[in-house]
Amino acid sequence: MLTPLVDWLRAQDDDTLADLLRLRSDLAVPPPADLTVLATRAGIRASVHRACDDLDTVALHVVEALVVADADSEPVPVAEIARLLGPDLPRAALDVALATLRARALIWDCGGGVALVPAVRDVVSRFPGGLGRPAAGVAASSDLPHLLAAVDPDERRVLETLAVGPPVGRSRGGADPASPVSRLLTRGLLVRVDADTVELPRQVGLALRGDRPLGGLTLDPSDLATTDRGVDTVDGTAAGAALRALRQAEQLVAFWGTSPPPALRSGGLGVRELRRVAREVDADETTAALLAEIVVAADLVGESDGVAPEWVPTTGADVWAAGGPEQKWAVLARAWLDLPRVPGLIGARDDAGRPIAALSDGPRRPTAPRDRRRVLAGLAELPAGTAVGGPDALAGLLAWRAPRQGGRLRDEVVRWTLTEATVLGVVALDALSTPGRTLLADPARAAAALRVALPDPVDHVLLQADLTAVAPGPLEPELERELDLVGEVESAGGATVYRFTETTVRRALDAGRTAAELHDLFATRSATPVPQGLTYLVDDVARRHGRLRGGAAASFLRSDDEVLIAEVLAAPAAGSLELRRIAPTVAVSPLPLAELMDGLREAGFTPTAEDQGGAVLDLTDRGRRISPRRRSGPPRAVEPDPEQLRGLVSRMRAGDALAGLRRSTEGGRAWSRGPGGATVETLRAAARERRSVWIGFVDGHGVAGEQVLEPTSVGGGVVEGRDTVDGGLRRVPLHRITSIALVEE
Repeated sequence: MLTPLVDWLRAQDDDTLADLLRLRSDLAVPPPADLTVLATRAGIRASVHRACDDLDTVALHVVEALVVADADSEPVPVAEIARLLGPDLPRAALDVALATLRARALIWDCGGGVALVPAVRDVVSRFPGGLGRPAAGVAASSDLPHLLAAVDPDERRVLETLAVGPPVGRSRGGADPASPVSRLLTRGLLVRVDADTVELPRQVGLALRGDRPLGGLTLDPSDLATTDRGVDTVDGTAAGAALRALRQAEQLVAFWGTSPPPALRSGGLGVRELRRVAREVDADETTAALLAEIVVAADLVGESDGVAPEWVPTTGADVWAAGGPEQKWAVLARAWLDLPRVPGLIGARDDAGRPIAALSDGPRRPTAPRDRRRVLAGLAELPAGTAVGGPDALAGLLAWRAPRQGGRLRDEVVRWTLTEATVLGVVALDALSTPGRTLLADPARAAAALRVALPDPVDHVLLQADLTAVAPGPLEPELERELDLVGEVESAGGATVYRFTETTVRRALDAGRTAAELHDLFATRSATPVPQGLTYLVDDVARRHGRLRGGAAASFLRSDDEVLIAEVLAAPAAGSLELRRIAPTVAVSPLPLAELMDGLREAGFTPTAEDQGGAVLDLTDRGRRISPRRRSGPPRAVEPDPEQLRGLVSRMRAGDALAGLRRSTEGGRAWSRGPGGATVETLRAAARERRSVWIGFVDGHGVAGEQVLEPTSVGGGVVEGRDTVDGGLRRVPLHRITSIALVEE
């Protein structure tokens, strides 16, 4: 007879119960009222499945042995479990596995043996240990050894093949009666399941396996091949990858600010738009999809409202762009770590055969953050700077530790996680970088860790004769902003190459820089001589730039050169710009100033915008922006506080005690409060005799409640007493008492 799980839980100390709530956190949500509720939840199928997901290979072997032994029906001695598992499993390893299952309340001690939660049977396969179902008849008789000894070689081959597992095979019902399968069916050593399937009974499989009833066991994970890359090498490589990922993310946000891609009607980003992003950021489509997922998760980009929604940067992207490289990287890395999606699924086909689009619901997986952390935690166990032999080696180790986690994509998730982490610099050369290790342990300090890994910012560039500049490392923020304005990034990474063209120089002049300021920038910030070609380029663009001056009238155009004004008015574009001359050197237009400037540039002129004081006005297009969604992100799994767990255990103990006192009063006498003094007299008698009283009452909100008190005083319309559960002093108004009963000793 099985002792109920709740009785076993009541016999455990508070630390054991708190540990159970820590290992199976779903049992504590919402907080159980008492231990009966806890025991009921611990046996629910869904909760049992979650608990078994954390078991390693040895513990799952033990679970299979318990199922084979029917421990969910009758207690099974530990010696019988050891016999089923065979001589390969040391007793110490068995004890550890049993302690693991016991700590999770999947098993409990009962009648000199071990009992199993019935729902665990649903966790294992249909054929636990590769064994078939028990059968009656010959297979269960004492003649089984003699029958097995009498089979011929063909029949034994069939039996031994099925004994290895799985224990079912294909065999048509109309097969030759003289065939080995037909002969075995006749003698009861095989059982027909249906017209095409036969099954090896469990008793026959156990007999054939001898002293290893559950077959061979995988007791230890295979050795993980590692290579020492060196901490400095790993961190330096990771820093370069982080800078490249930042540059690509910035390019993506800027690109979508000027050319927002439409959101698919079914949700997500179209394949053609993803390819455009890949070309823009100079990456493959897999990396482009990852970056798109991350910037959306970080709320740097969002889906706009309207009839035709688009993917548009948010105002949060401007705040993000103002930070240093380490702060920007930390935002992206944390968004990736907590991303409840699997970007590796993008491009694959769903169950209906449709391709999974980026930013759609297809890659959504709520367990993705847990799986991602699990992969990184496996790398974190290795010494700093140590790399694994490859994704497959790490996948094998993690599969042994938790075979049930990850589902059918278990091993693919490991490979995808390492690839994504390498793009971001969390992993480099198959080793966890120092910033990645910090991100996993303390995300708030991740930026500081990357700052240490990044090379010191440089304050100079190397100007080349081909109108390029090479930045030999991350630049000081001010110098980087100036070069982004006057140049175009041609390649990024550990060293960034900027190219200078007529367009980029004009952009700097449009933003208010003068030719003298650009010459000074190149002369003071270059470690190499300024090429003559670059000097000529700046002077040539500056000579033609700003001879026309536009202002808001709606807009006006002015120039000291009357001939130039006449040339503009004679140009074909003048009609569409609606220019009208009001003075020899001034023309006006009803168009906004930005449109006037763009139209003149398209016509081949190089105007400059000015404000009311005549200073250069920067009309650079910053791209579209929408309000951030201010998503809080998925809740992170937080380790329960030990004090909170102990408090929850205390409340369950109190609830259990209250439930027991309530049961003890069910057969006793109870009074309803009436106009007489029965209630007061009962309370006064209990106070004199120092007895406990069960009280039912209604609070000020009309909510019914109950309490077990040991009254100390009755008077003034109030009963005062000690709570028998927690010892606290309680006061209950007499007029709110609805029923009362003495608690029998």
